[in-house]
Formats: sequence, structure tokens, C-alpha cells
Amino acid sequence: MAACAHCGAETELYENGVPICLKCADERQPKPKPPNSDQIRTALVTRLAQATATVSEANQEFSDAIQKFPSGLPHPDGIQRIKNASNKLDIARKAMMTAHKRLNDFMDRGIVPEDLKKAVENLRSLVESRLKAF
Repeated sequence: MAACAHCGAETELYENGVPICLKCADERQPKPKPPNSDQIRTALVTRLAQATATVSEANQEFSDAIQKFPSGLPHPDGIQRIKNASNKLDIARKAMMTAHKRLNDFMDRGIVPEDLKKAVENLRSLVESRLKAF
């Protein structure tokens, strides 16, 4: 067994022909940078744009369902179609409101949403595992 070139611990691991222990190898790995505020803001704005597009599509679907019945008295299948479109529109609007709130919370108070924190942590672990594979 060789001695680690950095701390002197016994090791069987070699990096570029130089003996190195796991602890020193981990410490020498480049650490991924935390996301900056521009990256977080971009992710939140993108989600808001997606939610807005979904509301627009749901609103068009609802309008189409309503306009199919100029007399105002749809048949039973039409009633269900209108209810489904209305529910879809309601869900899309709530998602858009949530996206607005998340962006406002970040911009006004600096609060990073939990799912973005988890996504960043997952990305970090993925990068670290790939770096270790080398």
C-alpha cells in the first residue's frame, strides 16, 4: 500500500499515477457553484411564462366550448365539455397565480422555492457523481 501524497494515509487509490486517499481526492474535486440569483429568476420567469401559456390555451378551449352553443342551451355532452374546460381553466389560473407568487417572493424577499432548492441539490449530486466517475 502506498502513502497518500497529501496527508500520508495509506491508500490503494491513484490519481494520475500519484497515490491519494479518498478523503483527499474528495477535497480536491471541484465544487459546483451554487445557482446565482439570475439563474433562479430565469427559472421562475420561465415557469411563469409556461403557466401563462397554459392559461391562454385553457381559456381558448373554454371559449370554444361556450361558443359551440349559440342558443346558450347545450346538450348533456356539451355541458360536461364546458365543465371540463372550466375546471382546466381554473387549475391553470391557480398554477399561474402560484408562479406569480413564487417569483414575487423571490424578487421581493429573496425566498428560493423549495423545489428549486431540491433541483439544485440534485444537480449538484449528479455533477459530483459524474466527477467521481472520472
